Amino acid sequence: MNLTISGHHLEVTPALREYVLTKLERVTRHFDQVVDVTVLLTVEKLKEKERRQKAEVTLHVKGRDIFVEQAHEDLYAAIDQLMDKLDRQVVRHKDRTQDHHHATAKRADVGVQ
Repeated sequence: MNLTISGHHLEVTPALREYVLTKLERVTRHFDQVVDVTVLLTVEKLKEKERRQKAEVTLHVKGRDIFVEQAHEDLYAAIDQLMDKLDRQVVRHKDRTQDHHHATAKRADVGVQ
């Protein structure tokens, strides 16, 4: 799995990097076919004294790219909410890709007579 963590108008500290890594472990525990992960942490200046912290993740899995973004006043809270969203989307993608159609005994015997 390739992982890229970058900051825009923000320095990615080792503590911030470690926090993102621990949160990503939950996603990779549910779905192990993750190819590439790109995390972008930004600080946007919306009004004079109000700053918004935003976190974005692009997750490349086999057959699909999943993009999630979340903004909050606190960057750690934004990362928490972001990983919750990402986890739900990854689990939903995993359920869709699994084969839920099993041949029953009745359908298997239909053509044989």
